[in-house]
Amino acid sequence: MAESCVLYYITDRHQFSADEYESRKHLLAKIREAACAGVDYIQLREKDLRTRELEILSRDAAKVLADLRTENPELRTGLLINSRSDVALAVGADGVHLRSDDISPKQVRTIWKSGYVGTAVPGCSSAEIAGARARESSPSSPLIGISCHKPEEVNRAAENAANFAVFAPVFEKHGATPVGLDLLGRACRASIPVLALGGVTLDNAQSCLRAGASGIAGIRLFQENNIAEVVHRLRR
Repeated sequence: MAESCVLYYITDRHQFSADEYESRKHLLAKIREAACAGVDYIQLREKDLRTRELEILSRDAAKVLADLRTENPELRTGLLINSRSDVALAVGADGVHLRSDDISPKQVRTIWKSGYVGTAVPGCSSAEIAGARARESSPSSPLIGISCHKPEEVNRAAENAANFAVFAPVFEKHGATPVGLDLLGRACRASIPVLALGGVTLDNAQSCLRAGASGIAGIRLFQENNIAEVVHRLRR
C-alpha cells in the first residue's frame, strides 16, 4: 500500500440503526471518526431523505468537520453531498458527488459559481443569512466526484473536469455484475484519479491499487470497522 492511497467514506445511516435519531447520531460520530483518522473525502449519500431533512443532516455533518478544522487547521477531509449541488452550497460543503447520468461537472461549477457569489442583504431571514454564511465558507471551486461503471464514463468525467471518479462495482454489488480488475485497470488509464468501490476489503484492496486505482471507496469497509485501523492498513 502507499501513503498516497486516497480514501473515500460513503455513508449509509441505515446500517447503524432502524431508529432515525440513533442512526443519525451514529453517522455523525462515524464522520468525526473518519475525519480524525485522515480519510480524504466523505460522501453524504442519504438518498431517501427529503430536501429539508437532507439539508439538516448535511449541515450537522459540515459542522462536525468545521469544528474539527478549528481544533486542527491541518485537517483536510472534504465533505461531498450526493447529487445535490444546491444542498452542498447551502451548508458550506466542499463539493458534490454525481451519478454517471447526472448533470455534468461543468454545469455544477456554473451553479456553484452563481451560488457562491450570493450574499445576504438587509431583511434576509435567519435561514437565508445562515445559508449565505455557509456559502462563504464553501470553496470557490467545488470538489466533484463521479460514479462510473465503464472506462468510457471515466474518460468523459475527465474531459468534463471532474476531480476524481469512483469505479464500481469491482467485486460485488447486489443485482449487478462485478466489473472486475481488468476493466478497473482500463478505467485507471484516464487522466483523473480513479477509486475502486464494490466489495473492496482489507484483503483485496491491494489488488485494486496494483490495477492502477488511486484509492479505495467504501461504505461497509469504514462503517463496520475501526477507521483508524483501516487507514493504517491501507496506507502502510
